[in-house]
Formats: sequence, C-alpha cells, structure tokens
Amino acid sequence: QEQLVESGGGLVQAGGSLRLSCAASVRTFRSRAMGWFRQAPGKEREFVAGISWTGGTDYAATVEGRFTVSRDNAKNTVVLQMNSLKGDDTAVYYCAGGRRAVLTRTIDEYLYWGQGTQVTVSS
Repeated sequence: QEQLVESGGGLVQAGGSLRLSCAASVRTFRSRAMGWFRQAPGKEREFVAGISWTGGTDYAATVEGRFTVSRDNAKNTVVLQMNSLKGDDTAVYYCAGGRRAVLTRTIDEYLYWGQGTQVTVSS
C-alpha cells in the first residue's frame, strides 16, 4: 500500500527543468513537514528540500537557488520544481512525510515514504 506517490521524473538535458509532484493522504500529509530526498548510485540518500506545515522551506546547498519546494494543503500535494538541472542531480527522488510540523533534514524523522521517481540528467 503506497502512502505517497511521486510523479514527474524522467530524462532531461542539462540546463533543463522538471517538476516533481507528490500525492499524499491526509494521514501522511496533514500537519507534517514534507521532504524531498534523493539517492544516486553508490551514494547515501540525502536531503534535498523540505517544507514545513506552515510553508517554511529549507534547501540543501547543492540545490538552493535552482529548486523550489511548495505545497498545497487543501490537496495534500507537494511539488519540487527543479531548474538548471545538472548531471549531479541524477538520482531517484523520494517524497517523505515528517513526524511533525517542523522542518528537519534528519532522514530518521520522516515516517512515510514514496516509491521514488527516477530523474536522469544527460549532458
């Protein structure tokens, strides 16, 4: 049973853009911080961006200025807009629901996870 479902991944050229969406449920979304993580081959899963229940945002240094995270609390959805994509952005991207409303980068503080969506940036 999938608790969050990511969509929007695919193959894009360097410098291009992708918009990832995450469809959540009330249980996995309401009153929770939401995070985006990614995992590249041979690397650990890492924090990319997050948004608190009330809309505060946080970004990894590697993506700040290029990515934008947003949420629609009426629709239980989270979006990651990715611009100026680089080869290093190639990874499986995961949406996650946090334990509480406040933002965190700590992976263990996220309780619910999607199946991931592949983003491949070609050069």
